[in-house]
Amino acid sequence: MSQGGIVRFEDELTLTLCGEAGHGIQSVELLATALLKDSGRYVFSTKEFMSRIRGGSNSTTIRVASRPVDASLYRIDILIPFDRAALDHVRRRLSPETVIFADEDTLTGKEIPGNPVTIPMPFRKTAEELGNVLYTNMVASGFIAGLFSIDEKTLAARVRGMFTGERSSLADVNVEAARKGSESARRLVGAGGIAVEIPGDPAVHDYISINGAEAVGLGALAGGCDFVSSYPMSPSTAVLVFMAEKADQFGVIVEQAEDEISAANMVIGAWYAGARAMVTTSGGGFALMEETVGLAGMLESPLVVHLAQRPGPATGLPTRTEQGDLNLALYSGHGEFPRILLAPGTPLDAIELTQKAFSLADLYQIPVFVLTDQYFIDSSWTIPAPRFGENAPRLRIVETKGDYRRYRLTDEGISPRGVPGWGEGLVVVDSDEHDEEGHITENHGVRVDMVDKRLAKYAAVRQDAQAPELYGPEDYDTLIISWGSTGPIVREALRRIRRPGTSLLHFRQVYPLHPKTPEYLGKARRRVMVEGNATAQFERLLRAETGYGARDRILKYDGLQFTVDELVQKFEELDESEVGK
Repeated sequence: MSQGGIVRFEDELTLTLCGEAGHGIQSVELLATALLKDSGRYVFSTKEFMSRIRGGSNSTTIRVASRPVDASLYRIDILIPFDRAALDHVRRRLSPETVIFADEDTLTGKEIPGNPVTIPMPFRKTAEELGNVLYTNMVASGFIAGLFSIDEKTLAARVRGMFTGERSSLADVNVEAARKGSESARRLVGAGGIAVEIPGDPAVHDYISINGAEAVGLGALAGGCDFVSSYPMSPSTAVLVFMAEKADQFGVIVEQAEDEISAANMVIGAWYAGARAMVTTSGGGFALMEETVGLAGMLESPLVVHLAQRPGPATGLPTRTEQGDLNLALYSGHGEFPRILLAPGTPLDAIELTQKAFSLADLYQIPVFVLTDQYFIDSSWTIPAPRFGENAPRLRIVETKGDYRRYRLTDEGISPRGVPGWGEGLVVVDSDEHDEEGHITENHGVRVDMVDKRLAKYAAVRQDAQAPELYGPEDYDTLIISWGSTGPIVREALRRIRRPGTSLLHFRQVYPLHPKTPEYLGKARRRVMVEGNATAQFERLLRAETGYGARDRILKYDGLQFTVDELVQKFEELDESEVGK
């Protein structure tokens, strides 16, 4: 904010970078977030981008704070636009409190909306003086470091770390570009025009920077995943890439299949052979995998599916976000058989729930889904380093005897699972209805027994369900409901409005619901659903399963995630609608 002619930022600020694809915005983000973490600040960053390799306008927003932050803001405190089109792209987010640093020709011309503070900075000119306009992003990175008073030795070390091997000859000139950017910022700070007073926290030095894709991948590794297959599709491909990078270190087989059907069927085959396998995909890709989900249901095969949601139908908005595939996962595969749907909202959630997905799939021999979305996968957090147990994941595979029956009827519906080649027994599985030994049958009585056997697992699955998390007073009047990636955003918005009698019920497991869910919902006089789709899919599920729906719905389906500021406004509007009732 502006104080006595000085633009001063205390406690936190949001820094937005915007420009064409191909102009190196991601490089600035990666370097800037690393430097800010080095200085002890907490960092959360998120991005929105168009589905094109070159051109258009993409933006990254970096939230820097003296305390942990895990949600996105709509407002822009500092904007660095790399071209004139960037100003139009983010115009609704600009205000008189926004400070824009840009080349002079970017700032001149037609009036900039929002009446922001504009300060010319020769990013492009400095790069050209060094011999190549491509150095603009490095000048901007150095400028950010200078604003936050990050020392030039740390800056140079980080830049050099980006140029190793065959690219090492580029290190010196990029270090110089960053240094010049840093000098420009330091001169500005020294002249008293701007003050960034966000203190660092020494604890952050022991933290890690992690994005959603890495969190899902770490959870898979912790769960003992040793086989991953996929047909690339944004935004899920980032998980495939992470697992490929770690394949040699952790002994994981990573297969880029020829199509989505093959990718899913490979996972079934891997589990049948004794592996712990996962397929990572997005909505359009998963639509082709539904037959395999039904196959897993009939075979009673474990199956872990990471489904990174994006707007549909068809290709939809391939690089945007939405919580639109809940029903797709919930009702995928024909026939009736159990499944579990998990939905992380933070990186630690993703690590824990993905790890648990493998345990649940193995224990109950059913499909388990991990539902994320583009916002979650492409966002980055500063978090404490996760701790993993030293014990290897438990493998629930039996050595078969001569009288082994793959589908032996049991009270809980779970049969001993053997694998071919380990023991004397014959491990028979079939996509047709089958008897206890796995042989095809059309006996109507056996059919009933087998359906009942598969569905009997639900009793144990429900008892093992993750309980929803309640934030706020237990004697609430109004209950806000969220699931998945919206949770941290809703939580911060509620902290800001401090409305008495209002609590948040957040779901990390969306199916089956925890047995106490009706009790939580029934206590509220007013229920408000917040989710990122057009038809309130989770609200409809709650209504169907518990009889309690939500009269008020806050839905978003423009391809962007909610922001804290946006939800604060929505909640205040809800309060106003209650007046006079």
